[in-house]
Amino acid sequence: MTLVAVSQLMSFEAPLPLRSGASVRDYALAYETYGTLNADKSNAVLICHALNASHHVAGVYEGQPNSEGWWDTMIGPGKPVDTRRFFVIGVNNLGSCFGSTGPMDVNPDTGKVYGADFPVVTVEDWVDAQARLLDGLGISTLAAVMGGSLGGMQALSWTLQYPDRVRHAVVVASAPNLTAENIAFNEVARRAIVTDPDFHGGHFYEHGVVPKRGLRIARMIGHITYLSDDVMNEKFGRQLQNASDVRYTTQDVEFQIESYLRYQGDKFSDYFDANTYLLITRALDYFDPALKHDGSLTRAFAQVQAKFLLVSFTTDWRFAPSRSRELVKALLDNRRDVSYAEIDAPHGHDAFLLEDARYLSVVRAYFERIAAETVLEAA
Repeated sequence: MTLVAVSQLMSFEAPLPLRSGASVRDYALAYETYGTLNADKSNAVLICHALNASHHVAGVYEGQPNSEGWWDTMIGPGKPVDTRRFFVIGVNNLGSCFGSTGPMDVNPDTGKVYGADFPVVTVEDWVDAQARLLDGLGISTLAAVMGGSLGGMQALSWTLQYPDRVRHAVVVASAPNLTAENIAFNEVARRAIVTDPDFHGGHFYEHGVVPKRGLRIARMIGHITYLSDDVMNEKFGRQLQNASDVRYTTQDVEFQIESYLRYQGDKFSDYFDANTYLLITRALDYFDPALKHDGSLTRAFAQVQAKFLLVSFTTDWRFAPSRSRELVKALLDNRRDVSYAEIDAPHGHDAFLLEDARYLSVVRAYFERIAAETVLEAA
């Protein structure tokens, strides 16, 4: 059974206060829904996206057979998050470039494109915006909120900001905050963008150009961190692009891994917005729920009410299993209901997007539990 996706837009006139002290008004959020909301609206599942993803989580667009959603392996009829049982919502975050209001849109206060003037947004701001979208859909409580990587941070933040609105949180390949190394990678990627001569201080739209060189480098840096050393060696090793001979060049492509990274960078620079990249990576940097609790995760999660599934992957060095175990400990310190799976997978951080039977089985079993609870609560 093919799941057909339909993109929708919900508009909001009331200003959304942001953690920076700024606000955004007259904004819109792009979203998609899959499945059917039950009579008591108790089977809703919110999916939060990571850096370069969108609200198109699952299924295909009609007439576009190769348009699968970014988590189509996970969500759909008969899949781990079964849309025959759950009403699944994918939402594009404020500041993104896939339909929700962002830097490419017109600022209603000035009549000009926001560009670099779009306000800085945080994970907490995104969650507030998502809560408004759920209000618009008439959904007061989520059966589950789920996300991987940055999406997992949003799922965590939901349990902190709206503890009475979330019954379960599924947090995959994520962390309670970024390490200094991760912030460093983000900063190098941002510098590649802002030092591109075509960036023009973030107002490149007015000049009719795109800082593609910076975007390419940013994507290449990011992509390296998403893969494991094992995967790169197995897929590319030291294979030359021209298998017949070494060309002794310092500027042209020599190894296949170089060709692959350049391809990924070129593709990314054709569809992603540079200002959005800066906004989203900075939101990653800022996320730290323990900051207001003197660094104590245990105290930060003292008020959560949700039950949790956390999943990590052994070769994920960007969001290592040790970071998930920090979360598990904090939740257990508070006697929360926690399930944890550490999957031995070779794919690095990208493993959360791939079709690994053990990983999918863990998530399937957990959502079967949620479905059973939902039926009992409705009885």
